[in-house]
Amino acid sequence: MIKAYKFGIVLLLIINSISCKNELPEFEFKDIKLNKVGEQLVESDNSFGINLFKLLMDDRNETKNLMISPLSVSLALTMAYNGADAETKTAMENTLQFEGLSTDDININNQHLSETLMSVDDRVDFKIANSIWYRDGFSVLPNFISTNENFYNAEVSALDFSDPGSKDIINNWVADKTNNKISEIVEDIPSDIVMYLINAIYFKGSWKYQFDKSENQMKPFYLFDGTKKNVEMMTQTADLKKMANEDFYLIELAYGQGNFVMDFFLPHDDKNVSDILVNLNAENWNNWMNLLNQPSETTIVLPPFKFEYEQSLNDVLSTMGMGVAFNENEADFSKINADNQLFISEVKHKTFIELNEEGTEAAAVTSVSIGLTSVGPGGEIVFDKPFMFAIREVSTGAILFLGIVENPER
Repeated sequence: MIKAYKFGIVLLLIINSISCKNELPEFEFKDIKLNKVGEQLVESDNSFGINLFKLLMDDRNETKNLMISPLSVSLALTMAYNGADAETKTAMENTLQFEGLSTDDININNQHLSETLMSVDDRVDFKIANSIWYRDGFSVLPNFISTNENFYNAEVSALDFSDPGSKDIINNWVADKTNNKISEIVEDIPSDIVMYLINAIYFKGSWKYQFDKSENQMKPFYLFDGTKKNVEMMTQTADLKKMANEDFYLIELAYGQGNFVMDFFLPHDDKNVSDILVNLNAENWNNWMNLLNQPSETTIVLPPFKFEYEQSLNDVLSTMGMGVAFNENEADFSKINADNQLFISEVKHKTFIELNEEGTEAAAVTSVSIGLTSVGPGGEIVFDKPFMFAIREVSTGAILFLGIVENPER
């Protein structure tokens, strides 16, 4: 038996194929073909997401669960990027790792990727939605609106931001697009805010091979500080893809027809999550995925869990190089409105995930608020300690969610 005691696991939700009992009717895996620019955009998005995740992990409370959606953050920021110019545009390109890609490359391939991800598997409910909400009477350049409408299918509305009901309209849109898993992204609308750019992502996938709830048992889970708590654990024996290196075991479970998978990273007994994070980068990520071997019989013991996460991303994005975009005096968003000094007031990110015997439901919302400057191995693998997770689509490699479970609660 492979066990882990006091240090903490890494679980990564990724998406591929498996074989085991309780299999749903077979559907054919669909291989998504991207052009070279599309492949480069996915690599950029994944690298940005991994860097963002690692910085948030550095500042995390080690008793709290954490999850982000790199795709959601990237899409929301890219809509804002379409309004940036000069140094601000360059800083956002560098942070989002868009070097070598033209604005047209980015927009065209984001459109193709979004449409393809939403249609690749009829057995997985995956939706991407975008919207732009601006203060009634504030002038917005037509090209900014049309670009985000055409390439991001953004819904655009002018609202009376002085009306307290306006935030409810925005939040109702968020709730609708996330199947009520995230109900609020705007708490109030400050007087200097003239626009919200919002992305919402919703994912619901059934395991290709489902767990039998009658086999659940109470087992110990060891928190980061070594404290033991008894939690409900699901068990499944199946032919699963896996690999191992000097730091961790990696095991993969699939959703639907196999395009979407979840990969779980379990540190060895003398390792912990930090040992995985130190080597986590886009190149190693790709190597780990390529090393997954042919399926073989394995028993996985995993706790069901459910949690929400919320974080302002201003500080971490500034650390990553786009601080100028938050500077009231230096930011340049003249492609939104050329007559006013605009800046990003806040990038807020909220996520939700629930994993159980049937599958996984997850959602993410990213809000970019634009402010107006005032004139002035094998065997049994037991996930019994904290773990990291990610969700991705296999054939494109696009990472949809990245997170860590420190304390599983159903």
